[in-house]
Amino acid sequence: MSTTNRVVFTEEMKKTHTILVPMMLPIHFKFLQRILEMEGYKIDVLTGQGQELIDTGLKYTHNDTCYPAQLTIGQLMQAALSGKYDTDRIALLLMQTGGGCRASNYVSLLRKALKQAHMEHIPVLSFNLLGLEKNPGFTLSKDLIHRMAVGVLYGDVLMDLYNQTLPYEIHSGDCDALVEALVEELCDKFKRHEAFKDKDIVRETRDILQRFSEIEIREEERIRVGIVGEIYVKFAPLGNNNLEAFLRSEGAEVVVPGLMDFVLYTIDAGIEDNKLYGTGFIKRFVSEYLYRRVIRLQNNIIDQYADYPRFKAPAHFEETKGQAAEIVHVGTKMGEGWLLTGEMVELINSGVNNIVCTQPFGCLPNHIVGRGMMRKIKEIYPEANIVPIDYDASATQVNQENRLKLMLSSARSQANKKPL
Repeated sequence: MSTTNRVVFTEEMKKTHTILVPMMLPIHFKFLQRILEMEGYKIDVLTGQGQELIDTGLKYTHNDTCYPAQLTIGQLMQAALSGKYDTDRIALLLMQTGGGCRASNYVSLLRKALKQAHMEHIPVLSFNLLGLEKNPGFTLSKDLIHRMAVGVLYGDVLMDLYNQTLPYEIHSGDCDALVEALVEELCDKFKRHEAFKDKDIVRETRDILQRFSEIEIREEERIRVGIVGEIYVKFAPLGNNNLEAFLRSEGAEVVVPGLMDFVLYTIDAGIEDNKLYGTGFIKRFVSEYLYRRVIRLQNNIIDQYADYPRFKAPAHFEETKGQAAEIVHVGTKMGEGWLLTGEMVELINSGVNNIVCTQPFGCLPNHIVGRGMMRKIKEIYPEANIVPIDYDASATQVNQENRLKLMLSSARSQANKKPL
């Protein structure tokens, strides 16, 4: 179905329809769901897993489609076909960056899948900041974008502190309980339109840091393992076979760069395009405005870590970009582009030499800036212990976990060789 005869999501549908969203980040999407609900939308974040979901994705796409498309479309189609929802009162949402990636085609693939299932009457929404496929009933105002950006930042902080604390907690369940409590408290403040201003963000960040610092922990050292890769399989438990949980079960501390860095990377691309090619002056102007706003918010949050030495602060985006430039040109922006390479270098420079690079099937840009950069990275940083793990519908979890165990074994051997 072409975009010219697509089903438009109307203002009336906003009142009657539930929007189904495939889940990517467990903590972040709780914030995004509540913020969208504050705008009057009915949102249901899908958490389905299992082989049936993968089979549904393969049935309604094909086995040459990139793995994240198979999973997200499979999750949405499984929900639409489940009988749980009135198909005359749902809409399906996918996120698009509009870049040179197959992800830009997910919406068209989903419409094709709906047509195949004789459900083409279901509206498909594109969540993007480029003005693609406008819908009267689903609009992103400047204030909404700001609130969602703040929600992403809070999600990054909670995810970071959770990962730094969970492996060491003395009382099992303390971290999970604190995250749930903080999400609820912040969402309640969202309803009152609090926690969004600069001073509010600093105050709330300090409260989050303080409360995580009060969790009792064991004083022990663990192997720290960074996770990078294509954005979906990097973050989504469905996409990476619960990679974080597996690494923790093997005694590792997981380090995952935040989602906001990817947002900044996409904004920064509009600035770099103008510098390199002299095109998109208006886009550069808008990008620079957004960049300054978001960078200020992110830096304010990172700066609060200084008063809590128990926690390692995330890197500033400008630092990651500068370190990426050692390896690859920052004009490289297909897929995760220079950011993926930069995150590997930044992790190594921060003492995290052990890195899992998640590689989904069908993502050529990711393979180039991920696996393709490893040789150069190891030439500069010989201590780097990087393992690429392929994720696709036919890959076996046993093989993935065996490769991870070998990486961890090598990491422990290197740790044992360090002088006391």
